[in-house]
Amino acid sequence: MTRVARDYGDKLHNEAFRSVPLHTNFLMNRFPNYKIGTKNIAIEPNGDPEVPPLKEIVAKETADLLDRRQRLSVRELAKKFEKGLYTATLLSNEVKWGQVALLERDVLVDKLRNVLDSLRGRVVSKNRDELESSISMAEKLAVQLPQREGELLQQKAEVKKLATSLKLASEDAKRIVDEERVNARIEIESARAAVQRVQQALHEHEELSRRTEKQDVQELKTEVQAARRIKMLHYRSKVMDMENEIQVLRAQFAEKASLSVQLRKELTMRKSPKENKDRIYELEGLESLGSCLHIIRRTNTAPNVSDCLIQWYRIQPVGSKIELISAINISGATKPVYAPEPFDVGRFLQAEITFGDDSVTVKTAGPIDPAAGLGSYVEELVRKPETEFNVVVVQENGNDCDVDPIHVLNIGRLRMKLSRGKAVVAKEFYSSSMQLCGARGGGNAAAQTLFWRPKKGLHLTLAFESVRERNAAIMLARRFAIDCNIMLAGPGDRTTG
Repeated sequence: MTRVARDYGDKLHNEAFRSVPLHTNFLMNRFPNYKIGTKNIAIEPNGDPEVPPLKEIVAKETADLLDRRQRLSVRELAKKFEKGLYTATLLSNEVKWGQVALLERDVLVDKLRNVLDSLRGRVVSKNRDELESSISMAEKLAVQLPQREGELLQQKAEVKKLATSLKLASEDAKRIVDEERVNARIEIESARAAVQRVQQALHEHEELSRRTEKQDVQELKTEVQAARRIKMLHYRSKVMDMENEIQVLRAQFAEKASLSVQLRKELTMRKSPKENKDRIYELEGLESLGSCLHIIRRTNTAPNVSDCLIQWYRIQPVGSKIELISAINISGATKPVYAPEPFDVGRFLQAEITFGDDSVTVKTAGPIDPAAGLGSYVEELVRKPETEFNVVVVQENGNDCDVDPIHVLNIGRLRMKLSRGKAVVAKEFYSSSMQLCGARGGGNAAAQTLFWRPKKGLHLTLAFESVRERNAAIMLARRFAIDCNIMLAGPGDRTTG
C-alpha cells in the first residue's frame, strides 16, 4: 500500500483547490482515468484502445487450445502450452498493474473527497449544488472501487489457477514429449536393428544364392563336359567307323578302277593287236581326280622317259577336240607325271612322247572320273561366306622356297587372300588376270599342289594337307569367280579370260 504523508496531503489540498477551475463538470457516471503529471497536475490520457475482458481472453485461449489439441502433435501441443503459460503470465502482470492502478485511484479518490470537503465551506451558493453532486459521485466511486477490487482479486485467482493448470499442462507436455522422444529413439533403434537384420539376411541370402548358383553352374559345367565327352567319344567312334568304311570303299573303288582300266587296256589291245605291238609306252595310275598318271615303258628297248620330250593334251569326249595343256611359267605338262585337276574331269588325257625323229602317243582308256564325295563337300563350303585352308608355299615366281611356316589361304565370295599370321602375302579380287589350276607335274605330290597367279608379276605354288582340300579349293574358287563373271583356269588354257 502506498502511504501518503500528512504534509504532502495538505500541500496537495491547497494546490488542488487553486488548480481546479470553477466550471468543472463532475456529473459523470464513472471516475475519469487521470494521471498525475508534473507539479501534481491531473492529466487525462488520450483514448486508449478498448481491451477485451480478461475472462473472455482466458476463455478464448482455453477453447482454442482444447479445439486444436486433437490436431496438434506432442511437440506443437507443448509449444501451445508454453504460449498459453506466457499469455497467462502476461495476464497476471496486467492484473497486478490493474491492482496498482486501483490503489492509485483509491488514493486519488480520497484526495478528491478531501478537496471537495474543503471546498464545501468556500463555495458560494451558486455552485453548491454542483459541488454536492460531485461529492456524491466521489462517494459512489469510493463504494464501487472496493467492488472492482474484489472482482480483480477473483480474476487474479482464476488467472493463477489457469496459469497453474497451464504450467502443469506444459510440464506434462514436456514429459510426454520426452517420453515420446525416448520411445521414438527406441523405435528408431529397433527399426535400425530390424533393417540391419533384414540387410544381413538379404546379404546371407545373396551369398547363399551366389554359392548355390556357382555350385549349380559348376555342376552344369561338369554335366555338360561329361555329356560332351560322351558325345565326342561316341562321335569319334562313329566318325572313325565311317572313316574306316570310307577308306575301305576307296580302296575297293581304286581296285575296281584299276581293274576297269586294265580291262579297258586289254580290250583296246585286242581290238588293235598291230598297234599294241608297236606301243612302247603306256599310262599307269587311276584315271580319276586325285590320282597321278605316270608314263612308263612297256619294253626295255624303249628310250628312257626322262630323255624324251613330253606334252600333255585334253581331248573333248564329243568331237575329239584336242586342247594343249600349257607349261608357261610353270613346271609340269611336259613331265612324265601329271595330276588331273577338276578342269580335266569328263575329258580324256593324252601325252605325246617324242624321242629323236619319232613320236608316240598314250591316252587314257576313258574320261577322268570325279572324286567320290567331292561335289557334296564343295556344296557345303559354298554356303559359307569364306573358307580357310592351311597351305605351304613351295615356289614363288618359279623359285623354290625354304621350309616356310603354315600359311592360310582364304577363299571368299569376292576375293582370295594368302596370309602368314597377321602378315598378308597376297590379297586380290577375282579378275581376268588371275590364274588358278592344279600343279602340272612334280611327282606324286602334284596331286596336293596348285598354281595361283593372283596378279601379274607374282605366281605361287601352294601345297595342301590333302588331295581333297586341293581339289575343293580349286572348285570353290572357280565357283565364286563364276558368280563374279570370271573364269579361272591355268596359263595358256583357252577358257582363260
